[in-house]
Amino acid sequence: MTDDPITGVTARPEPRVAPWDRYARLRQVAALDPYRDRQRIHRITAGYEFPFDYQRSLELALFRTYCSPSISGVLSESGEFARRPQKRYDDTAILMAEMVEHGVTSDRGGEAVRNINRMHGMYEISNEDMLYVLSTFVFDPIDWIDRYGWRRLHPHERQAAFHYYIEVGEKMGITDLPETMADFHAFRLDYESRNFVYAETNFEIGTYTVDLFAAWFPTPLRPMVRRGVYAMLTDQMAAAFGFPPGSPRLRALLETGLRMRSRLVRLLPPRQRSRTTRDPRNRTYPQYPDGYRPRDLGTPRVKPTVAARRRRLAAAGRS
Repeated sequence: MTDDPITGVTARPEPRVAPWDRYARLRQVAALDPYRDRQRIHRITAGYEFPFDYQRSLELALFRTYCSPSISGVLSESGEFARRPQKRYDDTAILMAEMVEHGVTSDRGGEAVRNINRMHGMYEISNEDMLYVLSTFVFDPIDWIDRYGWRRLHPHERQAAFHYYIEVGEKMGITDLPETMADFHAFRLDYESRNFVYAETNFEIGTYTVDLFAAWFPTPLRPMVRRGVYAMLTDQMAAAFGFPPGSPRLRALLETGLRMRSRLVRLLPPRQRSRTTRDPRNRTYPQYPDGYRPRDLGTPRVKPTVAARRRRLAAAGRS
């Protein structure tokens, strides 16, 4: 299906379902093949069934990757978090959403992949780091929905997420992609055990990100938002960032709120329109995707200084 000549967006919504049939889309997923229909299933899961959960879990997923000095070092070198943290956040979220919404082989999805590859190509990023970041897109939403989702994921949704992101990894030129979810999960755990260590760049990028999250709320609430972020981190992540330990009591309170929300969402009618790229909280690109193409996102390369490059290599243990 071709893109709309005016908006540039492919109009292909899922069939409408009865507003009283909360589990209609779950039955759609059950009838599909998790490999052949991987992008469609993942779009239903992320765009129709769990848009809030996917957004929140991927915020924490990207935050998790900053616990690795080699990853935080690249981000520090780029300077994007210091200059334009909101734009950097929106670029990442929207480019990934374009691929989910349209598929990596579509016009818009392919354009998003090329843009991501162009930006990654500006820096020295190891294949292992790329593979780890990819793993967070598979497992962090699954773990989040298992804890806070309004229903359990169908096995097809879990497998479709794996197959979909393996396809994304292929398009991004990532090698040594695992053949099974179990292998991917084992790689993830091994990577974290070896690479989650404190570094100044972890603290730097982590602090920029916490400040960004806090900036979304009124000024009087920002100290509490920061405490909430710390509470949601694991001990391993807090140590790698050099952040203070989170409050177990506050974490319990936040988790209670998330579970109460899921009970309310369970009573709502099924969503009739995907929320992947149409996020009203997008602050950088008003009315996106109307009037925008994926190539409009991202930033040109900022040449790193020699000192910045040396700091990154030292933080990664390669100096």
